[in-house]
Amino acid sequence: MTGLLSRLRHWLAAALLLAALSPVAAQQAQEFELPPVDQVFVLSAQATARDRIEVRWKIADGFYLYRHRTSVKTGSNFEGARLALPDGEKHHDQFFGEVQTYRQRLVGVLTGTPAAGATGVALTVKYQGCADAGVCYPPQTRTLTVPLPAEADASGLGFGPDAGGNPFAALRGTPQDGPLPPEQAFTSEAIALDGNTLLLRLTPARGYYIYRDKLSAQLDAGAGLTARLPPAARLPKATPYRDEHFGNVAVYFDQVEIRLPVARTSPRAASGTLTVGLQGCQDNGICYPPMRRTLAVSLPTGAVNDGNGGSGATALNAALPAPSPASATAPEAASPPAAAASASVDAAQASAPEAAPAPEVFATHEALPAAMPERTAPPQRTVPGLALALLLALAGGLILNLMPCVLPVLSLKALAVAQSGENTAKARRHALAYTAGVLLSMLALGALALALRHAGLALGWGFQLQQPLVLALLALVMFGLGLNLSGLWQANVTLGGRGAALLGRSGAGGDFFTGVLAVVLATPCTAPYMGAALAYAFIGPTAGALLVFLALGLGLALPFLLIGFIPALARRLPKPGAWMETLKQFLAFPLYATAAWLVWVLARLRGADAVGLWLVAAIGLALAAWAWTRARSGGARAWQPVAVLVLLALGWPLARLHALPRPQPVATAAQDGDLATVAWSPQALADLRAQGRIVFVNMTADWCVTCKANERAVFAATDFRDALRAANAVYMVGDYTDVDPAITAYLQAHRAVGVPLYVVYPRGGGEGEILPTLLTPGTVTAALGRAAR
Repeated sequence: MTGLLSRLRHWLAAALLLAALSPVAAQQAQEFELPPVDQVFVLSAQATARDRIEVRWKIADGFYLYRHRTSVKTGSNFEGARLALPDGEKHHDQFFGEVQTYRQRLVGVLTGTPAAGATGVALTVKYQGCADAGVCYPPQTRTLTVPLPAEADASGLGFGPDAGGNPFAALRGTPQDGPLPPEQAFTSEAIALDGNTLLLRLTPARGYYIYRDKLSAQLDAGAGLTARLPPAARLPKATPYRDEHFGNVAVYFDQVEIRLPVARTSPRAASGTLTVGLQGCQDNGICYPPMRRTLAVSLPTGAVNDGNGGSGATALNAALPAPSPASATAPEAASPPAAAASASVDAAQASAPEAAPAPEVFATHEALPAAMPERTAPPQRTVPGLALALLLALAGGLILNLMPCVLPVLSLKALAVAQSGENTAKARRHALAYTAGVLLSMLALGALALALRHAGLALGWGFQLQQPLVLALLALVMFGLGLNLSGLWQANVTLGGRGAALLGRSGAGGDFFTGVLAVVLATPCTAPYMGAALAYAFIGPTAGALLVFLALGLGLALPFLLIGFIPALARRLPKPGAWMETLKQFLAFPLYATAAWLVWVLARLRGADAVGLWLVAAIGLALAAWAWTRARSGGARAWQPVAVLVLLALGWPLARLHALPRPQPVATAAQDGDLATVAWSPQALADLRAQGRIVFVNMTADWCVTCKANERAVFAATDFRDALRAANAVYMVGDYTDVDPAITAYLQAHRAVGVPLYVVYPRGGGEGEILPTLLTPGTVTAALGRAAR
């Protein structure tokens, strides 16, 4: 009976370890279902006078903004700027304590002194808000350029001689200081309304217009997405206009929004590039040549359709919302200079390490000189067929046994095999039980990852280590097992008795549990050959994907299968003896080191408070283990309920730890010795590529052991710094330690199943090159040399 209870306890522990991944992943799935932040907090700005700018937020029902997290900064041409915010509603917040919040709408008034001749003011707006459901968006940063009323018209509408005899030209506020650059004259952005609809927003500056019949838009179909601009007859109503260049035309003087239905061949979240063509002119001024903009978009999960309907889709002939008074299309309805000059938001959001629940959209205004090569779709890994993917997964799983993150479990299993000294039949049972633990847990992990990806979450290998609660639980498991090997507590009896410790001469339950640990600790590592195999698993059919995960698990378990089924290999292992007790105690220290590493990653995710709470839980775990062993070894039976109560009390520090807010982001650029790094963001990468720069992108994470090995062996070397200087390349680093939807979309666009991901973009544009997962200095130097050609 005691043996049966012991086995049940072992299997229950294994099941609980796997189940620990599910609630956190489910919560993450819920977070990702929040609507896009730009639909919840609609930001706009107007210059109601040259010295007064109104910054406005329209806030959706069920959401609110923080007063103390709202700020506006201006450029140097708007001196003495001060932002006045109204009092908000008092609110007790679980993250910030007593705060003030805004609902429905917020209008902040920015006053200052514009520079003489200034035609516009650049604003940097920062804000943060939450949902009543208890989930918060990360801090947001938006840049806006707000046109100012012309100085000649600041005091009224005066139709003077500069109006050219056309009073409507004065109403539209035609600039008097020369034409604007095209990026300021015509801004553009794309927003994912849902998985089947994009919103294209074009905003001409005051005094400028866009030709309706010169518009075009097409979504690249590289990710199974297709979208085109509707026919002219179905575009929003434009203003008839007599143009000196093209005669009678239809133009847009004000912001126009166009819905683009998206046809898709897969329901999964996907990314693409929307190419927009447009042409416009300055009223009574110059006419710009045709231009093209590239807008990178990320869509959440959506319905498979033909672009004309389906769940979440908008038909091509769907009625568009009527324009608001501030965006009337007729010149006669335009606002006067004292009340106009609305500005749209440039999609230049700063990258933050916090999880943004909704897919973000980033845009870049790109000049296309004749000498610059055309941009192609993001470089993607080659995806093998099923047969090759299975072979690669088997090889990758075998190599995982040599990775640093699996070494502690390897050591424990080697100890158990060396201790056995049993006949061939029992050795085979040990090997089969261990293999069953590896295969079933690998299958469960793969099924969970695939289910979440089908639900719209582009998660990859090692995703659970982005969750603080999972990190804390795994660190406690490693710490508790280390205490077991150190002799503080025993799961059953000592090594020499009739039973065995959990990680020693255990039965099928102990072997199975060791296999589960091997899989859980293997997830931070990406071995050679794994990347291509997992790429097939994450984009191929479900049945084939599960076979790939099983092959990966078989490779991980293969060494112990060989030892169990080939007696000659088992005979080469050390013979049992007194030395094994010393080795057993020594092998506790790799487990302590693993726990310390997991706690370090936890500190990076949630700060010092998380470490303090984990230490409280670790002390409680040690106390419970000591009390349990004391009761089982002949002490007072009262120690058993003490141990149970202490274990139950561990829920308090773990719950507090899980509720901790993410640390605030710090600087976006760093200096590592004499190696300058730039924080990765879609906008920063697009800007550098538009400049024709060579860019080396390193997507990494603190929990990724392979990433850290490459950083120490390659990126910290002098050869890498010299290669960067020789190529005049920019080194960009993306931190995926915490959930980051922008990085998730980038990984998915490149068919990467996780980090590390290394991409080298050549000079002058063109397709980037994806480097292998395990790097050498020669590989990196050669790639930078090719990019510089």
